[in-house]
Amino acid sequence: MSRDPFKLMWAEALDMLDRANRLQRRFFQPGSQFGGPWWEPPMDIFESEHALHILIALPGAEPDSLVLLIDGGTLLVSAERPMSSAAGALLRRLEIPYGRFERHIDLPPGLFELGERTWTNGCLKLTLRKLKPHHPSGEP
Repeated sequence: MSRDPFKLMWAEALDMLDRANRLQRRFFQPGSQFGGPWWEPPMDIFESEHALHILIALPGAEPDSLVLLIDGGTLLVSAERPMSSAAGALLRRLEIPYGRFERHIDLPPGLFELGERTWTNGCLKLTLRKLKPHHPSGEP
């Protein structure tokens, strides 16, 4: 069975377009034209008996620029990743998202407080401690 080189090249081109579309959908979320967020960083969430452990990939973002806020049942993580550049260099490929980002993370039912916050290898590691509800009647 012979393979047509034109069909092989066309299939490879379609595969590359599909990968580019998946990458774009995964990282770049259209923001408002008035300064809204432009991308959402990928994350992993693990739940243990006493905490939520959240790992957010933020390559190139500055730890001091991060805003973390627990509002009701949502954790908000936002900041900005500046675009890297080399003086006088021609941009050949741009796959790592840059600009303002914002991630709203729906939390499971319960009360949480921000615990440990570490920055390792371009990833933010957060621990949200589970709080026990306060019972005014003295019940557990």
